[in-house]
Amino acid sequence: MFQKFQKNRKGFTLIELMIVVVIIGILAALAIPRFMKASAKSKTSEAQLVLKQIYTMERTYKQQFDVYSNDLAALGVEIPPNANYNYSITAADATSFTGQADWPNPGLDDDATPDTWTIDQDGTITHTSDDLTS
Repeated sequence: MFQKFQKNRKGFTLIELMIVVVIIGILAALAIPRFMKASAKSKTSEAQLVLKQIYTMERTYKQQFDVYSNDLAALGVEIPPNANYNYSITAADATSFTGQADWPNPGLDDDATPDTWTIDQDGTITHTSDDLTS
């Protein structure tokens, strides 16, 4: 009778299902944070690209008017309609400018730390406040 019962057994036991659920949970706990960090890093490339565009347009404006502009519209900078960052020129005069990209709160990883990038008249891009390392 016992052998007959074993031959007709179909499906999984509760223990087997619990082990599978635990394994999936462990894999998810390892994979999800890595995915979130990779996703956030890819979003920062937008800031770098737009800041490089601001740099190029500022150099062109300086050649034409002998002064840097503090107006993104006057420069003709094309900011994507669904941009993740807020862009501005925080300082501009005859010799220098500073462009800035700020991620609005909450930050990239949903905390209060901002993610801020800047570019200057030399084309140096600086990550002044890194949300991913805090």
